[in-house]
Amino acid sequence: MNNFLKVAIFSLLMVGAFAGYSNFGIPQIEPAPPPVEEKLDLGAMTMDQFVALGDKIFHGKGTCTLCHNEMGRAPMLDKIGTVAHERLGDPRYQGEATNVEEYLHESFVKPSAFVVAGFGKSGTNDTESPMPDVSGGGIGMSDAEIAAVIAYLQDISGSDITVSIPTDVPEEGGDEESEGGGRAPLESAEAIIAEFGCGACHKVAGETGEMGPDLTHIGALRGKDHLRRALLDPNAEISEGFMEGMMPDTYGTQLSGKELEMLVDYLAGLK
Repeated sequence: MNNFLKVAIFSLLMVGAFAGYSNFGIPQIEPAPPPVEEKLDLGAMTMDQFVALGDKIFHGKGTCTLCHNEMGRAPMLDKIGTVAHERLGDPRYQGEATNVEEYLHESFVKPSAFVVAGFGKSGTNDTESPMPDVSGGGIGMSDAEIAAVIAYLQDISGSDITVSIPTDVPEEGGDEESEGGGRAPLESAEAIIAEFGCGACHKVAGETGEMGPDLTHIGALRGKDHLRRALLDPNAEISEGFMEGMMPDTYGTQLSGKELEMLVDYLAGLK
């Protein structure tokens, strides 16, 4: 009996000592605070600062470098200010721009107005661009952000910067629905895929993108838990032959819970 009491007391002392050391002896790791959405004070910006903002968006939120890089997925843009003039006079040009600034803006929101030879969607004879409208879907750049990127592209290509810093930027918020990024809920997985431009990179829902994994039979290979994680944290596991950072990691905030599960169910059924 005495031995039992000794063992019990010793065990309690050890547990207490370990708990105390865990709580007070080991430095606690505090999680990083959530990112704070950046507020743009365009009225106080100089043109140099506006160009720097465009640089930041081009290499960040805009995800432009995922395709416009030396790997050749899309044309390089370091000389766009010069070649834009040539494209405006190309017989294949189907847009309405009359100058470089208008051409660049059009290329962001109507990328199929002119498709550089060899960079069109497969089977379209370079008449349809795989690039999505960057003002919607998974990128969602505002008019001011697009203008900043245009100023940046004009600057790096050695062209005159013709963009004016916007001053009539609408206030954020308002009466829009907060769920799903302030837009009307999407009613089908196909609508989600179209809205977020998934087909620009993936073969899915009749689209023929080639920059990301083929999803036509993904449900036969992956379960719902994996598919959900791939949408919310795409860099957690990278498919062989692809690079980290190719897929935006913002769908967790841009899709409502219902839309996310609708898309997961759809992908899981592709067998």
